[in-house]
Amino acid sequence: MNVGALLSFLLVTILVALISWYKTRRENLQTAAGLFFANRNLGFLVVGGALFFTNISAVQFIGENELVYTNNMSVMAWGLSSVFAMLLVSEFIMPVYLRSGISTTPDFLEERYDTGTKRFVSVIFLVSYIVNMLPSVLYSGAISFNGLFRVSETLHIDYWVTIWILVWLIGFIGCLYTILGGLKAVAISDTVLGVGMFAGGILLPYAALKYLGHGSAGTGLDILLAARRDHFNAIGGPHDAVPFPTIFTGMFLVNLYYWGTEQYIVQQALASRSLAESQKGIAVASLGKIISPLLLNIPGLIAVLLYPHMTNTAEVFPKIVSDVCSPMLTGFIAAITFGAALTTFNAGLNSTSTLFVLNLYMPFKAWRQEAVSERQLVRISRRFELLVCLLAMIIAPFIVFAQQGLYTYIQMVSGLFSVPIFTILFLGLVHKRMPAIAAKIGLTFFIFTYSIAQFVVDTGLHFLHVLAILFVVTVLLMLGVAAIAPRKEPFVQQWNNVVDLQPWKQRHIYTALLLLAMVALFIFLPLGLAK
Repeated sequence: MNVGALLSFLLVTILVALISWYKTRRENLQTAAGLFFANRNLGFLVVGGALFFTNISAVQFIGENELVYTNNMSVMAWGLSSVFAMLLVSEFIMPVYLRSGISTTPDFLEERYDTGTKRFVSVIFLVSYIVNMLPSVLYSGAISFNGLFRVSETLHIDYWVTIWILVWLIGFIGCLYTILGGLKAVAISDTVLGVGMFAGGILLPYAALKYLGHGSAGTGLDILLAARRDHFNAIGGPHDAVPFPTIFTGMFLVNLYYWGTEQYIVQQALASRSLAESQKGIAVASLGKIISPLLLNIPGLIAVLLYPHMTNTAEVFPKIVSDVCSPMLTGFIAAITFGAALTTFNAGLNSTSTLFVLNLYMPFKAWRQEAVSERQLVRISRRFELLVCLLAMIIAPFIVFAQQGLYTYIQMVSGLFSVPIFTILFLGLVHKRMPAIAAKIGLTFFIFTYSIAQFVVDTGLHFLHVLAILFVVTVLLMLGVAAIAPRKEPFVQQWNNVVDLQPWKQRHIYTALLLLAMVALFIFLPLGLAK
């Protein structure tokens, strides 16, 4: 273990923690609004940084570089295509949420359908976070940390044991950070780390090209362009991890769900001080997604030439960082990766307690006609976060047995929870007489049939195509139910806004610029380099 890298890592990590502490030291965390929503007072830069870095975790660092190494640049479609979904959410869904004054996305489903739908979806969210999202973040963070600092080799302990130790270390620190700092601490650290990621996105590819070119980045670029041109291809074929047609089917639906319904993402935007600040923040996060391939994809591309015969491909990103970077830069990248794991884990923990306390615990207490103080809510939320953290830390190491690769595994399993929820949200917005029973039937049908299609029967179809097909079938099923038993009165949204709802006046200009940048990068970067 390199001492210089470790010192650099500690310096950056402690600096981020101190900045977060300084910015949140006067926050009131003894109320639900303070703990869960930073008192709804975040500006657009903090919202944008929180959205971007809550999305970017060690999962992306590890998983996307691994898929570039094993497939090609088609994996960058996950990040780039999400820009379009983010801008749609900014324009059409976020105004609806802020107009309602909701605390969680199931709150809107309660307003649109009924309390039963809200509780059903809240439980789905909690299960998804506990068995998939949080363990995946811990596992990828452990892989990254072990690869960057060679913990297993240095301490002469088994790889499996090392992953267990690191998972529990990251989980313990993340849980402590969330309990003590609340959402604002997460948002502030996300913003600081986002700046660091942009710097790393420039420095790491430069160092890797210089290493490839034996001291000359220009020579390294020439070598990269002259060899393995198939890896530059961004138009995925039928047997690639991301076939090109999936961008317009299941991937589009998953992105819309993620940015418009996923609680731990939406909660960052709900904490903004106004609709305009929320929309600006989403634009900032979109810009981050356009820049992110520098750190999430290019290193995996260079690793194809540096390590042509790797067996444990999940180690691609940490290995290239530890091999090509100076000790100081290695520590810096490690701090960014470690921070990415922590902040996503923290945001997920905060959202699980938000969902549990506001959507399950408080209604249960109300049903029993028992009063609950703000201090009691905060205490219960912190205990629940501790329980969830322990469960995630137990589950995380077993992801090592996933056969499809980390990133594909996460996306495939999340489809079990994501698109069904988006389906009922979508129909609730566009069909004013869609009844609550249709939402429950749609959720049950989608989850059951997708489980069968992925884990029992081999359909021969990519899981994203399966999601798209089931989306259409579920929509038709729900429309059929609505035709037979429609809602008695058309849904009319009630205004209960707690922030200013004036939209961002210049949003259309920046939307056009961001979409142009997305298309240009998607087409000209990989295809242009391949020529």
